[in-house]
Amino acid sequence: MTTNFRFLQACRREPTDRTPVWFMRQAGRYMPEYRAIRARHSFLEMVKTPELAAEITLQPLRALPVDATIIYSDILPPLEGMGLRLTYEQGEGPVIHNPLCSLAEIEALAQPDPRETVAYTLDAIRLVKRELAGKLPLIGFCGAPFTLASYAIEGGGSREYRRTKQLMYREPAAWHTLMGKLATLVSDYALAQIAAGADAIQLFDSWAGALAPADYAEFVLPYVQQVVAAIRQRTTDHRTPTTDALQTQSSAANPRSSPPISYFGTDTCGRLGLLRQTGADVLGVDWRVPLDDAWAQIGPGYAIQGNLDPHTLFAPWPVLERRAADILERAAGRPGHIFNLGHGILTETPVEAVARLAEFVSAYSQSTVAR
Repeated sequence: MTTNFRFLQACRREPTDRTPVWFMRQAGRYMPEYRAIRARHSFLEMVKTPELAAEITLQPLRALPVDATIIYSDILPPLEGMGLRLTYEQGEGPVIHNPLCSLAEIEALAQPDPRETVAYTLDAIRLVKRELAGKLPLIGFCGAPFTLASYAIEGGGSREYRRTKQLMYREPAAWHTLMGKLATLVSDYALAQIAAGADAIQLFDSWAGALAPADYAEFVLPYVQQVVAAIRQRTTDHRTPTTDALQTQSSAANPRSSPPISYFGTDTCGRLGLLRQTGADVLGVDWRVPLDDAWAQIGPGYAIQGNLDPHTLFAPWPVLERRAADILERAAGRPGHIFNLGHGILTETPVEAVARLAEFVSAYSQSTVAR
C-alpha cells in the first residue's frame, strides 16, 4: 500500500506541501458523464456492475484536480446480505420492503460474508486500483451501524426517526442485538475493501445527529468503537489499543500500519467531544460549526475533514472564494486538515465551480504553508 500520498499524510497529521482536497459525492449526478450512464442503467445496476462503478469512480479525476477518489457505491446494499429487501424508487430514494420491527426479526438476520454478498464493489475497487496505477489513493466506505440501523428500522429515509428511537428506548435488547450484528457487518465489509485495495476507509454516520449526546454515547458510540478497533486489529502488526485507549487518543497519535479511518456525520456540533472517542484518525465536520471551533472542541491528535456548505458552490465566485479562504485560514496550515464539503455535492452543482474551488484550495493553501 502506498502511504506517501498527500491525502494519507494529512490523515496521519503529517506536514504536507498544501492542503489535500476531495469532495464527498464527487462522482455523481452533477456530472454530465454520469448522467449519460445513468440514462441507460438503474442506480443499483451501476453499483452492482464493477465496470460501471469503476468508470464512475474515475470520472471526477478527469475533470477535477483532487487528491483522492472514493469508490462509487452506496451504504445500503450490504444490508441485502442480511436478508433485507432493498430497492431505489424514483422520487423516494432507498426503500427497505421488510423493515425490522421486533427482536425475532433482528435475531433472524443473516451475518453475511461481504466477500460474497458485496463482491461487485470489491471487484470495482480492484479495477479502479489498476487504473489509478499508484497515482492517487482510493477511499472505501461503509455506513456506520446507527445509520444502517435507522434505514433498516424506518424502511427508508426519515425526518423524526420515530421507530428507530422507539426500538432503542423500549427494546434495548433488540437494539443492542441489531447494533452488534451491524458492527460486525461494517467491520467485515471495511476489511474486505482494504484487502481489495482501498487505501483508507470512511464511515458515514449521516443520521447520528438526530440523537441526544447521552443517547449517542450509550447506544451508538460503543459500536463505532467496535468497528474501528476491529479494522485496526486485523490490519496492523502492532498491538491494538484497548477500548479505553480508543476513548482518549486516535491512531494518528500512535502511528500504525493500518489504513486511516474517517468518521463523518451531520448535525454533530453538539457532540464533537464524543466523536474523538470513536478512535477514528479523521473526523469530518459539517458547515454548522466553524472549523477552528470544531478542532478546539475535538482537541489535538486528530485530523479534521471539512467543512464548506455544499450550497456555496452555487454562489458567485467571489463568495465561494471568500468562504473557502476562511476555512483555510481557520485551519491555519496545521497538519491534518483535509478540505472537503460539509456534506456531498448537490445535484446540478456546476462542475466548473467544483474544479475552480479545488484549484483555489491547492494554490491558497500552498501559500499559507509557505508563510
